[in-house]
Amino acid sequence: MANLILAEMTASVSELKKNPMGTVAAGDGFPVAILNRNEPAFYCVPAKAYEALMDKLEDIELNAIADARKNQPEIEVRLDEL
Repeated sequence: MANLILAEMTASVSELKKNPMGTVAAGDGFPVAILNRNEPAFYCVPAKAYEALMDKLEDIELNAIADARKNQPEIEVRLDEL
């Protein structure tokens, strides 16, 4: 059965157990696909890459909210009323 692997670097579960930080470093800042019996089991994602991913997801969610609200009528607000 063919599997889609969404990373350029792969490592086995055994390799990850032997040297976890070396496995992460092998990805050079990018995710490493961890294989179990030659099938992807999970992805080892460095903290900076994960943080960037979360920031991007937040931006997408905020853009969706802004797009949904762009056609709503404007509400007049005076600064002295705030």
